Amino acid sequence: MTTLTTTDAAPAGVTTQRTERVTVGGLLRSEWIKFWTVKSTIWTLSVSSVVIIGLALLASLAIVNSDDTNPNPLDAFGGTAFLGPLAVAVLGALSITAEYSTGMIRSSFAAEPRRLPVIWAKAAILALVVLVATALAVAIAAVLQWAIFHGKDFYVDATDPQVIRALFGQALYVTAIALFAFALGTLMRQSAAAIATVLGVLLVLPILFQIIPWSVLHDLMPFLPNVAGSQITQTDAQIQSQADPSYTTLSAWQGFGVLLAYVVVVMIPGAWRVKTRDA
Repeated sequence: MTTLTTTDAAPAGVTTQRTERVTVGGLLRSEWIKFWTVKSTIWTLSVSSVVIIGLALLASLAIVNSDDTNPNPLDAFGGTAFLGPLAVAVLGALSITAEYSTGMIRSSFAAEPRRLPVIWAKAAILALVVLVATALAVAIAAVLQWAIFHGKDFYVDATDPQVIRALFGQALYVTAIALFAFALGTLMRQSAAAIATVLGVLLVLPILFQIIPWSVLHDLMPFLPNVAGSQITQTDAQIQSQADPSYTTLSAWQGFGVLLAYVVVVMIPGAWRVKTRDA
């Protein structure tokens, strides 16, 4: 006697597939690996750190050799607010546009069909790395500046909350600029367009707003992304001493809030495009 055993089989032409939802941790690990496998990451972070440390040291040496009897050591970090973020702005744009140019973004979206979690994971890794790298560069510059000022009558008061906020504000500001460039890259999807736009906003617009004799532009000058955002890199005393009666003066956190608003405003249509358009 034979026994016939039957097994359930899928209909012809139909394949069964087990699907698993990608976790947040998995996305972050994946984006962390991809972030560090791109050569531009090391180069741009290195250039940014060298610029921040180098400018602070050069300015500190100028302060030491100046005739000013009551200098403010924090003034040595003023130049980093305009030149320091340029390299990480390029990194911020490339961290998203590079995957569009190579087509790798399709694999990321295939693993996470909801798409937006991929974008948030990329932004989180970018922000974390830039924040830590910039804070470390500023800390090194502050220590080296202390060595230069050692024995002088002026020094950075590391116990002053305003000083601590201004120094850490350097890292917050540079990180926000990187996220602004990332938002532009998400919206434009092309490296050249995103980089040209963010550098134009940071370098060209402030000059144009100053030289064009139109009062409307002068009134809007304090609200440009880098002009407003750089307020977080100064103490309240510095902001007040540099205040121009003909311009609106934003406080440190007001200016930083304006910069974050730019990030959100650009990111919203960028996220909508990611969600609704083909990669």
